[in-house]
Amino acid sequence: QVQLVESGGGLVQPGGSLRLSCAASTSIFSFYSMGWYRQAPGKQRELVATITSGGSTNYADSVKGRFTISRDNAKNTMYLQMNSLKPEDTAVYYCNAASFPTVYWGQGTQVTVSS
Repeated sequence: QVQLVESGGGLVQPGGSLRLSCAASTSIFSFYSMGWYRQAPGKQRELVATITSGGSTNYADSVKGRFTISRDNAKNTMYLQMNSLKPEDTAVYYCNAASFPTVYWGQGTQVTVSS
């Protein structure tokens, strides 16, 4: 059973930064794609960023230039560096990992951007 555990969320002021981590219980070499998604209250879960096993990245327009996704295969961990945070970034952030035919999800970590 693959487990994904997110950490690094919290309360930050607008303009601040946070780094989220997603630690996998197995080698992430087996995942052809990993990603971050978020869900704000009353809204659907939405894509934030993805990264393939080859290192190709994709970002939602709303976070381009502010967020950076990366993965450390040696540590079996994926990261999301979030800079210039805005109140509209407030949400529960989830990581996922795809290893055909299964997609795994973490339990989520809360990010709150507020003064």
